Amino acid sequence: MEQPEHLQPRGFPPLKNDTFLRAARGEECRHVPVWCMRQAGRYLPEFRETRASQDFFASCRSPEVCCELTLQPLRRFSLDAAIIFSDILVIPQALGMEIRMEPGRGPVFPEPLKGPKDLQKLKPTVDVSQELGYVFRAITLTRHKIGGQVPLIGFTGAPWTLMTYMIEGGGSNTMSKAKRWLYQDASASHQLLQQLTDVIVDYLVGQVAAGAQVLQVFESHAGCLGPQQFADFSLPYLREISRRVKQKLKAEGLEQVPMVSAACVPPGRVM
Repeated sequence: MEQPEHLQPRGFPPLKNDTFLRAARGEECRHVPVWCMRQAGRYLPEFRETRASQDFFASCRSPEVCCELTLQPLRRFSLDAAIIFSDILVIPQALGMEIRMEPGRGPVFPEPLKGPKDLQKLKPTVDVSQELGYVFRAITLTRHKIGGQVPLIGFTGAPWTLMTYMIEGGGSNTMSKAKRWLYQDASASHQLLQQLTDVIVDYLVGQVAAGAQVLQVFESHAGCLGPQQFADFSLPYLREISRRVKQKLKAEGLEQVPMVSAACVPPGRVM
């Protein structure tokens, strides 16, 4: 049975405000576009009310809840873009890792990767449509519900940033365990980074197919790397993601959407 029209990635309302898209393409804009990386957040009482009823990752898996949380900031502020409510750690989940969101601590991995042998615990391949389809459904629903008011941004965590969480077991100020992998197990590090890259490429292409109009890659932990480490373990994978996503979009007849990166980059490095 075919899905209802509001869940089909087609027939989206015409876009009324393309300022963010124009800026992302390097075109002239009448004003600097404004949006917030964490638009759906604890500063909104309606966000706290919506989120109070269920677990964080349960909210991420509900397209209806994700849509509502994405749209809430637009009802208050004249923003130029919306970013889908989700989390970068859905990819480690898709690879088979357990993650809990604990109050006061944030994300916690009960069984982080302790050494190269633990890579065997990860799923060797991921069917993103099966494992992350809830994100795609949330994007499609939101594109319809947003009514063309502003563009919708899809996103992912970058390989190195995801790797740090998977090894550290949560947030870290030093990323010492993950960085130890780079020194002691470079081959295993590249294996993990490549595995994450492969999933990310399919995940981003799926987001565009679902209706995302911009893609953002969060390399939030790049600032913990020195220039050489960044050149070896971060930058090549960011470039590969950009290249392969564009190739797959073209091969599948999908629109070439702007891609942007949020990264804390070591001095002297150019993305």
